[in-house]
Amino acid sequence: MPRKKFSWKRATGISKIKRKIARETGIPTTKSGRKKKIKKIATGGGCALVVLSSVLIIIIVIFILR
Repeated sequence: MPRKKFSWKRATGISKIKRKIARETGIPTTKSGRKKKIKKIATGGGCALVVLSSVLIIIIVIFILR
């Protein structure tokens, strides 16, 4: 099993505190994590196309059944 390199952040407990804060608040502490979360919120979880097509089908059915 390979050894990890020494990290002063792990040694002082900063990594553990950041993980705990991220889990409790739901807000990622890394820049890439925050970007992914914002993108996921903006697109509705990545299924925006499915949601939009479903809404479009419902609207078409409503107009046909009138």
